[in-house]
Amino acid sequence: MHPALNIMIKAARRASQIINRAAQDVEHLRITPKKYNNDFVTEVDKAAEAAIIEILRQAYPDYGILAEESGLSGASEGGKDYQWIIDPLDGTTNFIHGFPQYAVSIALTYKGVPNQAVVYDVVRNELFTASKGGGAFLNERRIRVTKCDRMEQALLGTGFPFRNFEHVKPYLGMFKDFAERTAGIRRAGSAALDLAYVACGRFDGFWEIGVLPWDIAAGALLVTEAGGLISDLSGGDDYLKTGNLVAGTPKIFSQMLQVADSHRTPTLQA
Repeated sequence: MHPALNIMIKAARRASQIINRAAQDVEHLRITPKKYNNDFVTEVDKAAEAAIIEILRQAYPDYGILAEESGLSGASEGGKDYQWIIDPLDGTTNFIHGFPQYAVSIALTYKGVPNQAVVYDVVRNELFTASKGGGAFLNERRIRVTKCDRMEQALLGTGFPFRNFEHVKPYLGMFKDFAERTAGIRRAGSAALDLAYVACGRFDGFWEIGVLPWDIAAGALLVTEAGGLISDLSGGDDYLKTGNLVAGTPKIFSQMLQVADSHRTPTLQA
C-alpha cells in the first residue's frame, strides 16, 4: 500500500469518529446555508475537515490542499505538484436528515490527476481505496466494475443539478432517455459513494451535472482502477474542471456518453 494511502485512511477514520458521534445528536447541530439554499454546512463538516487536514499536514506539510469548507491553500516548492482534495462529509443534507448515505472523501492528485483515493462510508464501515496503477479495493478486497454491456439491464446512479438550475432542462432530457432505456435510476445524494458503487458493481453507470472537484476526485480514481471509464460529457478528461461527468462499465459508459452528449446545450460545458 502506498504510504500516502495509509495516512489518508487514518485521516478518514478520524473524521468518521467525529461524524458518528455527532450523528447521535443531530438535532443540536448548528446548520448554516451555503451559497445555495439547498446546500448546507454544519460544525461537523468543519471539525471533520480540520481533523483530516491536521493529519495530512503532519505527514506531508509541503502538499497543497483543496478542501470543501476551507478552500485552497498552496503548496511549498517541494510539493507543488501534489494536492489533497477533501470532502469531509459528502452528503451533508443526508446526514442532517438521518438518511444513512454519506461519506468522507479524500484524493491525492499529482499534476492534476488523481493518484490515491479514499472514500469511507462511515455508516456501513466500508472503506474504498485506490492507487493509480494498483487497483481498487473495498475493505482490502479487490473490486471490479460489472460486465454489464446492455443498457436495458443497467442500473444507473445520478445526482440532480441543484447548484445551477439552467442545467435542469438538459439534465431532464438525459434522465428521460436513460429512464426509458435502463433497468432503473437511483439518486442517493453522495457522488463519492455513487462512484464507489460503480467501482464495486452496485451501479453499472453514473452521471451528474455541476458537481465540484471534492465530490468526485476520489471516486473517479476508484472507477478507473476498477476497470471502468469516466469522462466529461463530450468524452474528454476535464470532468474535474467542468463538474459534468459520465462514468460506467466500458460498454455502458460509451452508450451513456452518446445520450449525455446529445443533450448538451451552449450553456452546458463539456
